[in-house]
Amino acid sequence: MNVVANVYRGEKIESSHLGHIAVVNSEGKLLYSYGDPYRLTYARSSMKPLQAIPIIETGTADRYQLEPADLSLCCASHSGEPRHRTRAMWMLERAGQPEEVLQCGTHVPRDEESYKQLIREGKSLTPIYSNCSGKHSGMIATATHMGEDVATYHLPEHPVQQRILDVVEDLTGYPKEKIYMGTDGCGVPVHELPLANYAWAFAKLAKPEVISNPERQQAVIRVTDGMTSHPEMVGGNNRYCTDLMTAFQGRIVGKAGAESVYCLGDRQTGLGVAVKIEDGGPRAINLVVNEVLRQLGIGIDGPLNNLAEYTNPAITNMSGNVVGRIEAAFTLIAKDESLRA
Repeated sequence: MNVVANVYRGEKIESSHLGHIAVVNSEGKLLYSYGDPYRLTYARSSMKPLQAIPIIETGTADRYQLEPADLSLCCASHSGEPRHRTRAMWMLERAGQPEEVLQCGTHVPRDEESYKQLIREGKSLTPIYSNCSGKHSGMIATATHMGEDVATYHLPEHPVQQRILDVVEDLTGYPKEKIYMGTDGCGVPVHELPLANYAWAFAKLAKPEVISNPERQQAVIRVTDGMTSHPEMVGGNNRYCTDLMTAFQGRIVGKAGAESVYCLGDRQTGLGVAVKIEDGGPRAINLVVNEVLRQLGIGIDGPLNNLAEYTNPAITNMSGNVVGRIEAAFTLIAKDESLRA
């Protein structure tokens, strides 16, 4: 079994999490893996940095004067904090669109105080509170700029989604005719690809000079610079994405996805990493990512120390007493395989 983490109660293993890991360089070579690096996987929100690239390439970002923090929010699974909602609304207003055009649905925001404030005021949740409202605002702005139907921007056949599909094909190195598209939790298409190809895409995000198209190269730089200079927009308070990029001070660009996916790129080495926890539960993913970085020798000189709370999280009981822990339980295996067709 491909056990990546064990859950201890006392000194006994109570549960285990299976998983898959791929580490790929910017040239498309699989260097390390664990489990099945080619597991077909929906990357979910880990693909948001790729989904944001057409916002720049179409000229939308320049027309509506989107700032680096706005581009970061377009890549976010944010907590619904006031700074997130304000910026998402600002993007819609720049495009001349109302909040009602958002097709991301509603859910209780992770930021509890924002939700409590709504209750105190007797108001209802609206789509701007959705963790995906930044991404959707960017899509809406793009459709508006391009003169396309805004009401259907979320559908697979819409030009907004077709441009994204082209980007996904290009940066992952995986032909789009083989990409199966499902529907994400927020209503837009989600792409299914081998895990290693996601790692390759993030290696290119980390080392954009390998991208032959100069316009795409510059778009990638703007997106990743936005994320790393404004990591607070990608997640929020006490969120791993935000804390990871803050700890690495611009070196790492990383994004979580639902069902326990994580993708990151190391801008110093040009490596891309993709991780999938088989059961989809969230409790093991962050510590597994930290352990991958440790085994690769990335951040062991300090940044990982700042992420210690995610490394071996404690298991507590109802009284708050520590009764166990979660530990990583894998060793990366060296590989030498090309992803190029």
